[in-house]
Amino acid sequence: MRELIVNTKYGALKGRNIDGAAVWKGIPYAKPPVNELRFEAPEPPDSWEGVKEADQFGPECIQPRTEGGLFETPGYEPVESEDCLYLNVWAPEQVAKQKLPVMVWIHGGAFVSGSGSTSFYDATEFVKRGEIIVVTLNYRLGPFGFMHLSPLGESFISNAGLLDQIAALEWVQQNIDGFGGDPGAVTVFGESAGSMSIAALMAMPKAKGLFKQAIMQSGASQHIPAEQAAQVTAGMLQMLGIGSDEVHKLKTLPAEQILAAGERFKQQTGAGLAMLFQPVVDQSTLPKSPVQAVKEGDAGDVRLLIGTNLDEGALFIRPETDIMNDGDIVRAMEMMTGVTDGHEIVSQYPKTTDGQAQLMTDLFFWRSSVQFAAAQSTYAPVFMYRFDWTLESHPLLNKAIHAGEIAFVFHNLQFFKHLGINPSDSMQQLASSMQGAWIAFAKGENPVPGGHHWPPYSIEHRATMIFNTDLEVIQDPDQEKRIRFGL
Repeated sequence: MRELIVNTKYGALKGRNIDGAAVWKGIPYAKPPVNELRFEAPEPPDSWEGVKEADQFGPECIQPRTEGGLFETPGYEPVESEDCLYLNVWAPEQVAKQKLPVMVWIHGGAFVSGSGSTSFYDATEFVKRGEIIVVTLNYRLGPFGFMHLSPLGESFISNAGLLDQIAALEWVQQNIDGFGGDPGAVTVFGESAGSMSIAALMAMPKAKGLFKQAIMQSGASQHIPAEQAAQVTAGMLQMLGIGSDEVHKLKTLPAEQILAAGERFKQQTGAGLAMLFQPVVDQSTLPKSPVQAVKEGDAGDVRLLIGTNLDEGALFIRPETDIMNDGDIVRAMEMMTGVTDGHEIVSQYPKTTDGQAQLMTDLFFWRSSVQFAAAQSTYAPVFMYRFDWTLESHPLLNKAIHAGEIAFVFHNLQFFKHLGINPSDSMQQLASSMQGAWIAFAKGENPVPGGHHWPPYSIEHRATMIFNTDLEVIQDPDQEKRIRFGL
């Protein structure tokens, strides 16, 4: 059995064996970003004496709360705080003869919500299944992590949430060896805003060399132009009653006041589905848009596995949702994607909830992922997938919705039970195939889910693995749509 006391650069940690995995929870990877450190780059954590018990998750980062999230655990009541920069490590109970590959999970949540400690991301099945180490982490969210503040001067920064992720990856480089992990074999993987974060990390000079491979689920090159981000910051300062010569007050306002201002500002601007807080092109942290950086070969040594779900938008635009008018949807899509011909694109989709959900799928998720895959495929091996699994009789899962693949990747199908679903043998088989492919990729191998050959993606053939009850590879599965979008 593994020794559960591990020495890190900052002190000793004691983990626990839980359900067949060794787990260390609530490990600080940076100083608490509070008071004078609010809106500043993360700093290394303080050291400690003795052995710290690593048996409780750290607080979740402060965020707006909504009832009834898709895969929330019933009865789960999170503790949240600005002091939230913690990570968690899962490892096999038995020590391996060699150092193991490391997978670092970056959670989604539109850059305003989520955490790495929700039980939906429990990595027990990963480490029991394959010889692998898994790390999950929190990063600053919403205005605390993604307000464009570097133009204010002093020590204010932009992209704080991304810098937190880099600090966590630096912690992995310095410390994962003690847990049995290989710092030279790190794969970052994430979904939605987590996947979009990975696209940004691939473009950030400070992240260079911190990971060898990336898995991007349902999200690609997403950023807000600096001019637009500056308008958001100006609106937030006005909402908070802070003049341009009083920006130091941002350090002392109650966190709840800043969070509430962000929510009010979003309502007043009518942003709708658009994200006000997201990565921003900023000279000192993210000097180019992620897709431009990848096109120019800035991440040329990073192997990539990337894909989307067939009906991403159906999670956000439900049959009972009011149909948006063209002006609102065009404004949101232009803001989110940078397209300039929004009206022409919108006019090609039916004015129904299904039509608008499909528009969101295509424009916001699918289009950017195809762009990103094509750009990276000229420099490194890329594997493209599409997740098509549905449950026809279910009111939510009758489409392959956004986030629907996560339970299969983590092999945590028990989360479907509170949606009234008992996982079938075919669901278990699909989860096994997907998780096996992710693990093989993390080990530097070519994935062969369910024994199926999965050719690398190329601009010539565009091979795409379809994950469904039956697996198959399709060449250029959305050719007509791709040509229409000029991809």
